[in-house]
Amino acid sequence: MPSMIRLPLAAAAAASLLLLGACTTMGTGGGDMKLAHGGMAPVQLKWTSTDGGIDGQMQVALPDATYKGRFFQITQQIDRRELMPLWDGWHEAWGGWDYWGYGDDGPFGVQQFITRYTGKVVANLVDPAGRHLRCRLHLMAPARGMSGGGEGECQLAGGGIVHARF
Repeated sequence: MPSMIRLPLAAAAAASLLLLGACTTMGTGGGDMKLAHGGMAPVQLKWTSTDGGIDGQMQVALPDATYKGRFFQITQQIDRRELMPLWDGWHEAWGGWDYWGYGDDGPFGVQQFITRYTGKVVANLVDPAGRHLRCRLHLMAPARGMSGGGEGECQLAGGGIVHARF
Protein backbone atom coordinates (compact mmCIF):
# COMPACT_ATOMS: atom_id res chain seq x y z
CA MET A 1 0.00 0.00 0.00
CA PRO A 2 2.77 2.55 0.77
CA SER A 3 4.15 2.27 -2.80
CA MET A 4 0.73 3.28 -4.16
CA ILE A 5 0.86 6.48 -2.14
CA ARG A 6 4.36 7.37 -3.36
CA LEU A 7 3.44 7.23 -7.05
CA PRO A 8 0.70 9.91 -6.89
CA LEU A 9 2.93 12.11 -4.69
CA ALA A 10 5.80 11.81 -7.18
CA ALA A 11 3.46 12.61 -10.06
CA ALA A 12 2.11 15.64 -8.20
CA ALA A 13 5.63 16.88 -7.49
CA ALA A 14 6.60 16.49 -11.15
CA ALA A 15 3.48 18.35 -12.28
CA SER A 16 4.25 21.18 -9.88
CA LEU A 17 7.75 21.55 -11.32
CA LEU A 18 6.34 21.66 -14.86
CA LEU A 19 3.91 24.39 -13.88
CA LEU A 20 6.66 26.45 -12.29
CA GLY A 21 8.79 26.13 -15.43
CA ALA A 22 5.95 27.36 -17.67
CA CYS A 23 5.36 30.64 -15.87
CA THR A 24 4.04 33.55 -17.82
CA THR A 25 6.10 36.71 -17.81
CA MET A 26 4.59 40.06 -18.59
CA GLY A 27 5.51 43.68 -18.68
CA THR A 28 4.27 47.13 -19.44
CA GLY A 29 5.69 50.26 -20.92
CA GLY A 30 4.71 53.55 -22.37
CA GLY A 31 5.64 56.18 -24.82
CA ASP A 32 4.22 58.92 -26.94
CA MET A 33 2.88 59.58 -30.39
CA LYS A 34 3.06 62.84 -32.28
CA LEU A 35 -0.42 63.95 -33.30
CA ALA A 36 -1.34 65.57 -36.62
CA HIS A 37 -1.96 68.95 -34.93
CA GLY A 38 1.51 68.86 -33.38
CA GLY A 39 0.69 67.75 -29.84
CA MET A 40 1.73 64.51 -28.17
CA ALA A 41 -0.48 61.67 -26.94
CA PRO A 42 0.44 58.99 -24.41
CA VAL A 43 0.81 55.38 -25.54
CA GLN A 44 0.55 52.22 -23.44
CA LEU A 45 2.39 48.99 -24.24
CA LYS A 46 1.75 45.57 -22.66
CA TRP A 47 3.26 42.19 -23.39
CA THR A 48 2.95 38.62 -22.17
CA SER A 49 5.13 35.60 -22.87
CA THR A 50 5.38 32.01 -21.71
CA ASP A 51 9.07 31.70 -22.65
CA GLY A 52 10.63 34.63 -20.80
CA GLY A 53 10.00 37.28 -23.44
CA ILE A 54 11.45 35.69 -26.57
CA ASP A 55 8.05 35.28 -28.23
CA GLY A 56 4.60 36.31 -27.10
CA GLN A 57 1.68 38.68 -27.43
CA MET A 58 1.91 42.48 -27.47
CA GLN A 59 -0.71 45.20 -27.20
CA VAL A 60 -0.17 48.90 -27.98
CA ALA A 61 -2.96 51.30 -27.03
CA LEU A 62 -2.96 54.50 -29.10
CA PRO A 63 -5.47 57.35 -28.68
CA ASP A 64 -7.74 56.05 -31.47
CA ALA A 65 -7.29 52.26 -31.35
CA THR A 66 -5.64 49.30 -29.64
CA TYR A 67 -3.32 47.15 -31.74
CA LYS A 68 -2.60 43.52 -30.83
CA GLY A 69 -0.43 40.76 -32.19
CA ARG A 70 2.60 38.58 -31.80
CA PHE A 71 6.16 39.71 -31.11
CA PHE A 72 9.40 37.88 -31.84
CA GLN A 73 12.95 38.27 -30.61
CA ILE A 74 15.09 37.75 -33.68
CA THR A 75 17.90 35.22 -33.27
CA GLN A 76 20.24 33.63 -35.80
CA GLN A 77 18.36 30.36 -35.25
CA ILE A 78 14.88 31.65 -36.16
CA ASP A 79 13.30 30.01 -39.16
CA ARG A 80 12.02 32.36 -41.87
CA ARG A 81 8.63 30.59 -41.75
CA GLU A 82 8.22 31.71 -38.13
CA LEU A 83 8.42 35.32 -39.29
CA MET A 84 5.60 35.11 -41.86
CA PRO A 85 3.08 36.90 -39.58
CA LEU A 86 5.37 39.95 -39.58
CA TRP A 87 4.80 40.58 -43.27
CA ASP A 88 0.96 40.73 -43.08
CA GLY A 89 0.02 44.17 -44.40
CA TRP A 90 3.65 45.05 -45.24
CA HIS A 91 6.34 44.13 -47.78
CA GLU A 92 8.41 41.07 -46.90
CA ALA A 93 11.38 42.00 -44.69
CA TRP A 94 9.65 45.38 -44.12
CA GLY A 95 11.10 47.12 -47.14
CA GLY A 96 10.64 50.86 -47.17
CA TRP A 97 11.14 51.51 -43.44
CA ASP A 98 14.39 53.47 -43.51
CA TYR A 99 17.35 51.29 -42.65
CA TRP A 100 15.24 48.17 -42.33
CA GLY A 101 14.35 47.78 -45.96
CA TYR A 102 17.23 48.76 -48.17
CA GLY A 103 20.95 48.31 -48.24
CA ASP A 104 23.56 49.08 -50.85
CA ASP A 105 22.34 46.17 -52.96
CA GLY A 106 18.63 46.98 -52.99
CA PRO A 107 15.90 45.47 -50.82
CA PHE A 108 16.91 43.14 -48.03
CA GLY A 109 15.64 39.60 -48.13
CA VAL A 110 14.39 37.77 -45.08
CA GLN A 111 17.81 36.25 -44.32
CA GLN A 112 19.46 39.71 -44.31
CA PHE A 113 16.63 40.95 -42.06
CA ILE A 114 17.35 38.12 -39.60
CA THR A 115 21.11 38.65 -39.71
CA ARG A 116 20.95 42.40 -39.20
CA TYR A 117 18.33 42.35 -36.44
CA THR A 118 19.41 39.45 -34.28
CA GLY A 119 18.92 40.47 -30.65
CA LYS A 120 16.07 42.85 -31.36
CA VAL A 121 12.32 42.40 -30.95
CA VAL A 122 9.90 42.98 -33.81
CA ALA A 123 6.11 42.87 -33.90
CA ASN A 124 3.29 43.30 -36.40
CA LEU A 125 0.11 44.37 -34.65
CA VAL A 126 -3.39 44.94 -35.99
CA ASP A 127 -6.44 46.83 -34.68
CA PRO A 128 -10.07 45.67 -34.97
CA ALA A 129 -10.45 47.69 -38.22
CA GLY A 130 -7.54 45.77 -39.81
CA ARG A 131 -5.00 48.62 -39.66
CA HIS A 132 -1.39 47.60 -39.03
CA LEU A 133 1.31 48.85 -36.68
CA ARG A 134 4.85 47.45 -36.93
CA CYS A 135 7.35 47.75 -34.09
CA ARG A 136 11.12 47.42 -33.81
CA LEU A 137 12.50 47.39 -30.31
CA HIS A 138 16.10 47.43 -29.12
CA LEU A 139 16.65 45.29 -26.03
CA MET A 140 18.79 46.53 -23.15
CA ALA A 141 19.70 42.94 -22.18
CA PRO A 142 18.96 40.61 -25.15
CA ALA A 143 19.69 37.48 -23.10
CA ARG A 144 16.75 38.39 -20.84
CA GLY A 145 14.33 39.00 -23.73
CA MET A 146 11.57 41.56 -23.17
CA SER A 147 12.01 41.13 -19.41
CA GLY A 148 15.32 43.02 -19.67
CA GLY A 149 13.62 46.19 -20.94
CA GLY A 150 14.33 48.32 -23.95
CA GLU A 151 13.03 51.00 -26.26
CA GLY A 152 12.18 51.53 -29.88
CA GLU A 153 9.56 52.71 -32.28
CA CYS A 154 6.42 51.59 -34.04
CA GLN A 155 5.09 52.80 -37.38
CA LEU A 156 1.47 53.02 -38.50
CA ALA A 157 0.71 51.75 -42.00
CA GLY A 158 -0.54 55.22 -43.00
CA GLY A 159 2.50 56.94 -41.50
CA GLY A 160 3.07 58.18 -38.00
CA ILE A 161 5.67 57.06 -35.50
CA VAL A 162 5.15 55.89 -31.94
CA HIS A 163 8.08 56.03 -29.50
CA ALA A 164 8.01 53.26 -26.88
CA ARG A 165 9.87 52.26 -23.71
CA PHE A 166 9.37 49.13 -21.62
